[in-house]
Amino acid sequence: QVQLVESGGGLVQAGGSLRLSCATSGSLFSRSSMAWYRQAPGKQREWIARISTTGSTAYADSVKGRFTISRDNAKNTMYLQMNSLKPEDTAVYYCAAGVVPTYWGQGTQVTVSS
Repeated sequence: QVQLVESGGGLVQAGGSLRLSCATSGSLFSRSSMAWYRQAPGKQREWIARISTTGSTAYADSVKGRFTISRDNAKNTMYLQMNSLKPEDTAVYYCAAGVVPTYWGQGTQVTVSS
């Protein structure tokens, strides 16, 4: 059983920064591609960033240049550093494991005030 737990969300002013963490249990982390998704109120869940087992990364255009995804295999943890936050970044942020996401966290709320 793989469990993913996000943390680090909160309320921040526009232009500020937050760092999300996704702690995982189980032995699959180092062998799994990982990703971050978000879902804003009234909108579909969208993919925003992914990181492969070898550390290759990709980003959605909406966050490219502002967000950085990383992973620490020794700690079974993935991170999302979010800088220059905008009100439109307000959403529940989810981490997911697998090239086709198989496991999901419960989400953490990020609210960016203008």
